[in-house]
Amino acid sequence: MIGRVGMREAELFRKTGETEVKVKVNLDGSGLYRVETDIPFLTHMLELFSRHSLIDLEVVATGDTEVDHHHLIEDVGIVLGEAIEKALGDKRGINRYGFFTLPMDETLVSVALDLSGRPYFVYNGFPQFKTLMGIEFDLFREFWKSFSYSLKCNLHINCHYGLNLHHMAEGTFKAVARALRIAVSIDERVRGVPSTKGKL
Repeated sequence: MIGRVGMREAELFRKTGETEVKVKVNLDGSGLYRVETDIPFLTHMLELFSRHSLIDLEVVATGDTEVDHHHLIEDVGIVLGEAIEKALGDKRGINRYGFFTLPMDETLVSVALDLSGRPYFVYNGFPQFKTLMGIEFDLFREFWKSFSYSLKCNLHINCHYGLNLHHMAEGTFKAVARALRIAVSIDERVRGVPSTKGKL
């Protein structure tokens, strides 16, 4: 595992007839990463995610990209969410909630999330039927939907405005990373799980 070794770590591997995805995370890292996927733009986005979340991240992902980008993008979202969920353990002491509004030139993206143990996903303001670097832009919605359901979190992503697809995608990865950085952080004043239910 790259970076500082902490207690909140996880490693997962998923293999299907379409993809192979291996993910390691350290929630108490410093944003170090080693990412290798068959989609260069996805690789770049995951590197940004690691750097801005301060989660040390290793990803090795291959798939049938000659057929479609869908399978690999979706499966990376699934395994990344599962790995973070596993690393969180019982979620004692975490902030639980995170939010961030990120400007990227002409684009503005807001993200709010709750590590509630209940998946829910909202995604507004992004264009459909567009392509970016040969990727159907709507596949990023599939990535974040898969991520939120496997992480079992509420995830609300809103693009207030923007023109450039690259800025929209990058702004979203950075904003989710920054919001997650807040949510997974330990608050020393929190005793136990941050819920009156006693469980998340």
